[in-house]
Amino acid sequence: MDKSILKVDEITKNFGGLVAVNGLSFVLNRGEILALIGPNGAGKTTVFNVITGYYRPDNGRIFLDGRSIEKLKPHGICKLGLVRTFQIVQPFLELTVLENVVIGILNKVGSLKKAANEAKEVLEKTGLLHLADTKASAITLPDRKRLELARAMATGAKTLLLDEVMAGLTPKETEQMISMIKDVNNEGITILVIEHVMKAVVALAERIIVIDYGTKIAEGLPDEVLRDQKVIKAYLGKEIDFA
Repeated sequence: MDKSILKVDEITKNFGGLVAVNGLSFVLNRGEILALIGPNGAGKTTVFNVITGYYRPDNGRIFLDGRSIEKLKPHGICKLGLVRTFQIVQPFLELTVLENVVIGILNKVGSLKKAANEAKEVLEKTGLLHLADTKASAITLPDRKRLELARAMATGAKTLLLDEVMAGLTPKETEQMISMIKDVNNEGITILVIEHVMKAVVALAERIIVIDYGTKIAEGLPDEVLRDQKVIKAYLGKEIDFA
């Protein structure tokens, strides 16, 4: 049986003379948490944009559950169960927290009442239920990060692509987000995460892929990849302490 839920096969994306992603291939296995890391400008968010239909790859193929998706638009990919968050959170600021999540649920549920009930369940899981009636414009950055995750979960996603959901969080808030992501994964949701917070990467990832200038330079288990001299030179600067 094929364990993979997402296969990325030799994707390339150019912007004029800049090669943002260069022949990248990897597999995301069903139920795992895979981290995609690398220095700023390495092409990580471009990879997310290509996978989720915001950019069309110049070359290569992308398969979700065996189905080719590289020509689909974002809403079509979302309906297939692949959903991403954004590095810069983008809630509907004039809507309440609850209404933001209801919109995601209406992607799959026709009844507004049922959508509201499901939205409250998602808000409870993400620690936002007490803010249900608060406008998104009035909540803190950590809560907006949670809301971004809640909105993605609300679509009924089977696979989540999380783009730096811990950027700007305090150590305590980071711990809370790590715990929340583990809970989401334990419910059977497969996760691909871009993250610069190495504490979070080590705590979450079963495998790590490292890219630099759009090219994969390492892939494997965390303790192997984060001690790889190519990764240390290109990105980390020093070895990670796993203690």
